[in-house]
Amino acid sequence: MIRFGTLGAARITPNALIYPCMNEPQAMISCVAARDRARAEAFAEAHHIRTVLDTYDEVATHEKITALYNPLHIPAHHKWTIMALNAGKHVLCEKSLACNATEAAEMRDVARAQNLVLMDAYHYRYHPVFIRAKEIYDSGVLGDIETIATTFQIEVTDETDIRMNYELGGGVTMDIGCYPISWVRHISGLEPDRVQASAEVGPPNVDVFLETRMELPGGIVATTTGDMREGVPFRADIVVTGSKGKLTINNPIAPQMGHLITLEQNGSTQSEELDRRPTYAYQLDAFINAVQHGASLFTDGDDAVKQMQVIDRAYEAAGLPLRGLDI
Repeated sequence: MIRFGTLGAARITPNALIYPCMNEPQAMISCVAARDRARAEAFAEAHHIRTVLDTYDEVATHEKITALYNPLHIPAHHKWTIMALNAGKHVLCEKSLACNATEAAEMRDVARAQNLVLMDAYHYRYHPVFIRAKEIYDSGVLGDIETIATTFQIEVTDETDIRMNYELGGGVTMDIGCYPISWVRHISGLEPDRVQASAEVGPPNVDVFLETRMELPGGIVATTTGDMREGVPFRADIVVTGSKGKLTINNPIAPQMGHLITLEQNGSTQSEELDRRPTYAYQLDAFINAVQHGASLFTDGDDAVKQMQVIDRAYEAAGLPLRGLDI
């Protein structure tokens, strides 16, 4: 049994961990703490969490938990994740894992030294939809890969949202734009040789729109778009074009809400729909397998560092400061 402690009362926690644990006999949520104890108590009562603690460090070091779930704002990932790892706890940490690649490397190194699991919570990567898409990509049916175009956009209208606050790790690329970057890296299995980027800034130093153009080994050109500007409709897709065909994955982010894989080749179109089980359930499966059996993860600490390196390069190319810096 993996016993999780969770930090805060984040909106993502029920879908990302609590509901998957309800259907998983090998995992449960044992304790929670929040900045406001009354909020933690209300959260615990609503989600049947047995123990409410007063502070985050009490959760991170609690003797009865096996693992920590860290869904706090991004600048709080580094401190509490490292504390939990040093206390002998495995960690499932929400993306983006850290403010920048330097922080991510420090977290990775502690996990490695402690021989513990550190998982970057890119839940999509464990779902059969993305796994199938990568099988098609790797099969060679597309011929020579020429371009990869990835887009994730959803409007954010609340000016007080933490995504609009630089000091809290805000910016579209840290929140949703990181997914298109991850999609490119994971479907191709490649890291970019060159990264160009342009951004639209809302609040100071906060990108509300950022697009990249990346040159990958083999002459592949990849573009990514993250957009949280007011009025944009929801969109999440991956389009891969090769010399022999085109592959489109519609809604890789939440295939449980509906998705479609389409392969266009030789004038014909084939479509597939797969499992509607939530991505977060597959993520929990993978975390449990890593903890209990030492199974490898697609989004481990090493991958998290590579992911943050690309994000850092995108911010630098767009003329924006890295997150986590004093400016």
